[in-house]
Amino acid sequence: MTNFTFYSNPTLTLVCVSNDATMLFTLDEAASLTGVHKEMLRYYCGMGLIDGLSGIMGPGLLFDANALRNIRHIQHYRRHLGVGRRALPLICNLRRQGERLEIELPFLRCP
Repeated sequence: MTNFTFYSNPTLTLVCVSNDATMLFTLDEAASLTGVHKEMLRYYCGMGLIDGLSGIMGPGLLFDANALRNIRHIQHYRRHLGVGRRALPLICNLRRQGERLEIELPFLRCP
């Protein structure tokens, strides 16, 4: 059974992509899919909040599905929770640590 991920934007059509496929999105595509301005994405990369892949397929930034998910988390924090730019690195680091610990926990519980 193949799992699929759906990417959508209010102004674009729904795109269905297999989870097995490694998708990379350009800066323009990531901005369009997430509804975040390109300069803000560059700012987030500069702060280390998202991982933009540079130099893989040319001079521009590329983003994978995890980066898009992180962008959506950041936008949720800013729009719905009122988190300022100065608090974003702390919150993003805490979320990453929590995700890492969730992955490690089953291994630590094994006898």
